[in-house]
Amino acid sequence: MITITVCMGSSCFSRGNSINAEIIQEYIEKNNCQATVSLKGCLCEGNCNKGPIIKIDDKVFYSVSPEGIEALLNHELEVKP
Repeated sequence: MITITVCMGSSCFSRGNSINAEIIQEYIEKNNCQATVSLKGCLCEGNCNKGPIIKIDDKVFYSVSPEGIEALLNHELEVKP
């Protein structure tokens, strides 16, 4: 199971993770990844100046924009667009 963790601390949330979380959820459903991908939120990761922060398993991604999240997911989850 792949775990995607979205920082929901106030800084990351307001800088784009509120939208990123919705996009990721839609992506999981659209690509039928519910059985292999888990989405969860976490509180502040302590790197507010590098946010929005998203973690896929043990890999941390900084400054993840809503415009770039789908390409990141395609690459990391090896889904072909």
